Amino acid sequence: DYSKLEIKRGDLAGNLARISKFRGDFEYSKVGKPVDKTEWLMTPQTVNAYYHPLMNEIVFPAAILQPPFFDLEADDAVNYGGIGAVIGHEIGHGFDDQGSRYDGDGNLKNWWSDEDRKEFELRTSSLIAQYNALAPEEAPDVNVNGALTIGENIGDLCGATIAYKAYKIALAGKEAPVIDGLTGDQRFFVGYAQVWRGKIRAEAMKVRLATDPHSPGEFRCNQILKNLPQFHQAFGVKQGDALYMAPEEQVAIW
Repeated sequence: DYSKLEIKRGDLAGNLARISKFRGDFEYSKVGKPVDKTEWLMTPQTVNAYYHPLMNEIVFPAAILQPPFFDLEADDAVNYGGIGAVIGHEIGHGFDDQGSRYDGDGNLKNWWSDEDRKEFELRTSSLIAQYNALAPEEAPDVNVNGALTIGENIGDLCGATIAYKAYKIALAGKEAPVIDGLTGDQRFFVGYAQVWRGKIRAEAMKVRLATDPHSPGEFRCNQILKNLPQFHQAFGVKQGDALYMAPEEQVAIW
């Protein structure tokens, strides 16, 4: 019910302030009331998705079910690389640095063994180091904060890995057709890459690098693919190529 929200033409700052207060009042009104487990944290028209650790649920608003994430006219390989990786990403959040601390009922609980946690920290530290060394094209003098972005980077790596496995399961041992000169595996990774296309100003990029837990799209694509042996095999990536990473340097969380 937005009847109490006042929007005035020509008053941008005032509108933003009133919207902020309206949203705050809405959240405060929930205090002391039963939790509405059917409430979504995103609107249907939001092109995004999320994992909710307290509910142990993944949510996909209607708006994300369109190109480049999902296309009814595209073949399975492209869609698994697109929306499949997004689904895998959100599942991965249940086992990242934050989500892994909640059990299946949404309780804050350590359900891992000390050995599991130690190995997890070892692998994620390698991923943090990788991203710390990266600087985007738009702001080459500013590096990614690997610690800030580790949760989303884990999600990206898990997402691509899970989606690729799901695609292979869907093939049921059959050979994927070659379309436009590309094999099924190649189209899968092209579908994944298309999701991260974008354009951003240098100033906006610097703000994101300082505040956004997501890495720049450039690295959500390229750095993830560098860590996947399946990508190297699909395109015959070899030492000296821009997206080559030595097997011993590649990180696999799960």
